[in-house]
Amino acid sequence: MAVTVLVTWFIVDRMGLNMHALRGVDLATWAPAPGILVASALLLAAGYFASAALWGRIVMDLGGPRLPVPDAVRLFMIANLGRYIPGKIWQIAGLAALARKRGVPATTATAAAVLGQGLALVAALFVGLGALLGGGPTYRAWGIGAAVALLVGIAVGVTPPVFRRVAGLWFRLAHQDAPPSLGGAHVLRWLGLYVVNWGLYAFSFWLLAASFRQHLPLIPVASAFAAAYALGYLWIFSVAGIGVREGFLVVFLTPWMGAGAASVLAVVARIWTTIVELVPAAAFWLRYVTVEDGGSDGGKGSMEGHSA
Repeated sequence: MAVTVLVTWFIVDRMGLNMHALRGVDLATWAPAPGILVASALLLAAGYFASAALWGRIVMDLGGPRLPVPDAVRLFMIANLGRYIPGKIWQIAGLAALARKRGVPATTATAAAVLGQGLALVAALFVGLGALLGGGPTYRAWGIGAAVALLVGIAVGVTPPVFRRVAGLWFRLAHQDAPPSLGGAHVLRWLGLYVVNWGLYAFSFWLLAASFRQHLPLIPVASAFAAAYALGYLWIFSVAGIGVREGFLVVFLTPWMGAGAASVLAVVARIWTTIVELVPAAAFWLRYVTVEDGGSDGGKGSMEGHSA
């Protein structure tokens, strides 16, 4: 946490954000338009649910059972609670444990979660290129370099020799046979779907800004949300990217709205994403504990009593 605070302070300090800039923001003008705010939250939730459905599709493509979309959404959203524990493994570990109760082998669920996280990160970086390419000359140079690196990495990763080696190594470690039909085309299809998924997230953020009457250009501002998320995720010590994500979001938004207003929007976005993620996740978790887990334990106890 201390290192995260220092990194966040460094990012914000480099942008020249100070108390004077914050005092220049009139918070009285930040009254949201309820209809647009609700629409942004619903679109963000749809993005979360779509991500869950994509994980279920990857499970099936890897040879696992077909999970109904409602089940995949429930498991994925409950496991997302692990994102609020330091480190990046708890969400994946929780998803594997929960999916095993639905007949999904732990190795398949884990492989799908790791692939999903990796491809979602690449998709976020891809969508986030708009924040760099739409910025100043320095940002544009970084954006071109990042675009080339992403395209080269994707092209190399889906070539049959490289893909077969990587996939073969994973399935050997998992003591499983690789699905014979699995190939680079699957990766490209998954990646394309994750790019669309991240397009939903980015547009929902732009709607959030619009709900506070911030009239901002669509591409660079929506892309800023994706780029900040990806950079915050790469900082493994941060809990759910807290601090680092906001710091980078301020960096990308400052040219369009000033450092003070960008800071307010970054904080609002954190509250918005947390509420939209945690409320359904908590509801699914309570149902899981009281109905599914409790029901299975109660049934076991009844059987044991009958046997005695």
